[in-house]
Amino acid sequence: MARSATSENSQRSLTKNQEEIQISSSLKFVETNIKNIAPVHLDSDNYAIWKPQILKIFSAHGFHRFLDSSTTPPSQSITQNNGSSSSNLLYSQWHLTDQILAAALCSTISASILPYIVNLQSTAAIWNALETRFQSSNRSKVIQLKNTLHNISLKNLTMTQYLAEIKTLVDQIAAAGSSVDTEDIILYILNGLPISYQSFKTAIRTMLTPIDLDQLYPLLLSEEINLASDAIRNTTS
Repeated sequence: MARSATSENSQRSLTKNQEEIQISSSLKFVETNIKNIAPVHLDSDNYAIWKPQILKIFSAHGFHRFLDSSTTPPSQSITQNNGSSSSNLLYSQWHLTDQILAAALCSTISASILPYIVNLQSTAAIWNALETRFQSSNRSKVIQLKNTLHNISLKNLTMTQYLAEIKTLVDQIAAAGSSVDTEDIILYILNGLPISYQSFKTAIRTMLTPIDLDQLYPLLLSEEINLASDAIRNTTS
């Protein structure tokens, strides 16, 4: 009889706890809107762009601790004064929040990446697995892209094509989580120009006031036209 009463009381307590667990308005907002707020879904090439999106969303709504594997969740049960134990409402609340956040996080990950994290049980585990997977590959990618940028040359490209190719490399480096100084970009542009641009390169390098990319681009296009005109005159003379 006593056991039956105890079991009934425990069940009643568990039911009461489940009823008291609520999804906060912040959690509902993140769950419902994360795919709209973070429109760039994670794939093999954009981790450096995807990561700050998620960090900002979680931090803005007070959920950043769920991304930290060192965060200790509440105890699953609590001991009563009479020595019996019961489920801990705080743990139930934490676990529900964590699972909703994990599902929300997965909704921003492309199908090609999901197999690597689909069996992980917490938001922090998913976050850490992605960080481990992508950080090393991003470093290798940045090194490769910077090496390509360092060795780029005009060759048979038009100036417009040449500058577009450089911009693409710089953008890809930024997407991989690194950057290139404007002075370095200008240096790579000038180094990649052929000997026919020697006078132009000297003039740019000896300028008293540093030039920026917005100023350099039209000068390069103008120099291309001038060199083409000179070539035509030399041919017809």
